[in-house]
Amino acid sequence: MGDSTTEQIIMQKTVVINIVGLSKSILHLMPFVNHYAAQHQLNTIEPMLPAVTTAVQSTYLTGKWPSETGIVGNGWYDHRDSEIKFWKQSNHLVQSKKIWEAAKEADASFTASNMFWWYNMYSSVDYSATPRPNYLADGRKMPDCYTHPASLRDTLQQELGPFPLFQFWGPGASIKSSQWIAHASIKTDRLYHPTLTLIYLPHLDYCLQKFGPDAASIKDECLQMDQVVQQLVQYYQEQNAQLILLSEYGIAPVANPIHVNRILRNKGYIAIREERGLELLDAGASKAFAVADHQIAHIYIEDKQLIPEIKALFENTDGIAGVLDKAGQVNSHIHHERSGDLVLIAADDRWFTYYFWNDDKIAPDYARCVDIHKKPGYDPAELFMTSKLRAAYKLLKKKLGMRYVMDVIPLDASLVKGSHGSPFIADQYKPLLITKSDPAKPQVLPTDVYDIIWQHLFP
Repeated sequence: MGDSTTEQIIMQKTVVINIVGLSKSILHLMPFVNHYAAQHQLNTIEPMLPAVTTAVQSTYLTGKWPSETGIVGNGWYDHRDSEIKFWKQSNHLVQSKKIWEAAKEADASFTASNMFWWYNMYSSVDYSATPRPNYLADGRKMPDCYTHPASLRDTLQQELGPFPLFQFWGPGASIKSSQWIAHASIKTDRLYHPTLTLIYLPHLDYCLQKFGPDAASIKDECLQMDQVVQQLVQYYQEQNAQLILLSEYGIAPVANPIHVNRILRNKGYIAIREERGLELLDAGASKAFAVADHQIAHIYIEDKQLIPEIKALFENTDGIAGVLDKAGQVNSHIHHERSGDLVLIAADDRWFTYYFWNDDKIAPDYARCVDIHKKPGYDPAELFMTSKLRAAYKLLKKKLGMRYVMDVIPLDASLVKGSHGSPFIADQYKPLLITKSDPAKPQVLPTDVYDIIWQHLFP
C-alpha cells in the first residue's frame, strides 16, 4: 500500500504599508525607511495609467489592470445618471476578485484588515475602517469614520478620539490623520489578529502636491512620516509579520496647469448653466467635456463623429504628452466603458485642472470650498487657503450658531507644485517596493504586486 500525504497550506501574517508618494527622490529624507530599504530588497514599480490612488490600489489588490477592474481614475462620468462622480466608496465598483477573497478560498481561516485603502465600504474584508463624515441637515460636515464591524468605530474613537477628517484632506491636512490610522491599525491588530493588514498612510501626498519634491520645504513632513512608519514596522516585527512597504506613485514637480475644460468651452463643446449668477458645468447637455484627474483627463464626447477633430485639437495643444482614443487605450490597459472617448496624458511638468469658467467672479460656489464630491474633477488647490483670517471668521460664525460657507479655497492653480498620474516619469519619481526578498523580476509591474503579496501570505 502506497503512502499518502496531505499538503498543508501555511499562512504567514503579512502587513502592507502604503506610504503614499514615496520615491527615490525623497527616500534620503526619511532616515528609518532609507535604512530599512538598504537592509531589504528595494525595487521600483513601473507606473501604470492612471497612476492615481483608487486605480493603483485596485490593481494592487486584484492583479488586474483598470480595463478589468473598471477603476479608470478617482472619478469618471456615469452615463446612466449623466453625472460626474468622484471618490465613491463602495467596493462593488471594483469589478475583479480581491486578494482577500482568493486567500479565503485557499484557507477558510484567513482574515484581512483594510485600514483606509480606498473602496473600503461594503467590502468582503473582515475588518475595515475608512473616512466617512456625518453630513448634517443644516449643512455641516462632522468628522467621523465608517468601520466593519460597526462596533469597531466606537472602540477606535473612544480610545483615539474622533477620526481627524479635517487633517486627512484640505488646507488643514497634517500628520495627525496618518498617525491616527497607524494607531487604529495597531489597535485593530490587537483586537482581531488578521492574517493580512493593509495600511494607508497619506500624509506625504499633501506636502508633495503643495511644494513638490523640494527637500527644504518637505523635510520636516518626511521626518514625521518616517517616525510613523518606524512605529508600525517595529510593532509588526514584534508580531513576526512579513512586511511590505510600497507606494502607489511618486510625485513629480509641476509648474503649468492646463485648463482642459476651458479649451473645450472656447471651442463651443461645453454646455454651461447659470444659477444664482454663477456658472455650472452641464455635463449631460455638453457635446464634450473633460473629467480632470491630476495628470490625466477623460474626455467624454456625445457625438462620436466629433472624436477625430477633438483628438486633433489636443494633439496640437502644448503640454499634452499623449492622446489615447479607445483603440489606443487598449495597449495602456485603460479601455473600459467608464473611460473617456479620449484619455489625455499631461507632459512631465503639467497637470490638468477641472476649471471650466473664464471669469473667477462667476465660478461655482463649490470652487472655493473643500468639496470633493461636487467638483467635476480633482482639485489640489483644496490643500491651500486664501486667508487664515477669513477662515477664523468663518469658524467664529460657526461657533455662534450662524449659517456659513467655508469658501476659503483659492482659484489659483499655479500654487500646486507637485502632481502624478502619468506613466511617463523619470526613475526618481517612480513608486517603490520594499520587501524582505527579491521579487525575482527585473521590472515590477503594478499587476505583480498582487503576486508579491500572495507570496508573502503563502510562502
